[in-house]
Amino acid sequence: MKSYLINCLAVGIGGALGTLFRYLINISILGSPFPLATVIENIVGSFVLGGLTGWLVFKKIKEWLKTGLGVGLCGGFTTMSTLAADTVMVYQNMDMGWAFFYITLSLFGGIIFAGLGYLLGVKLGEQTAQRKAGEQT
Repeated sequence: MKSYLINCLAVGIGGALGTLFRYLINISILGSPFPLATVIENIVGSFVLGGLTGWLVFKKIKEWLKTGLGVGLCGGFTTMSTLAADTVMVYQNMDMGWAFFYITLSLFGGIIFAGLGYLLGVKLGEQTAQRKAGEQT
């Protein structure tokens, strides 16, 4: 029960920070009919989550920290509901072509950057593991 509560607290703190970072990006990119801020948030969040996932293949950290960073921080930073609402807004204010571009950019950009983040995380994890192995010999 104690670890469950610690995980919940980590998710809450991570989520609050992720949401704050998302909000800061949104207010810094105002006035555009195209929701560039949401694209940036979702692609960067996908990259960070991919990187964390790849890095954690080699690094053992406490479950509450893993949950707080992944589910909390990255989950609070990225947003499916804003993606959906922004798609409707782009369709209404621009046209179907821009809405399709937005969805395509968001979806494939997120997947590509999650993969790139994962590869970077694995590379960093391997380097750390090799460095530690070299220090122990």
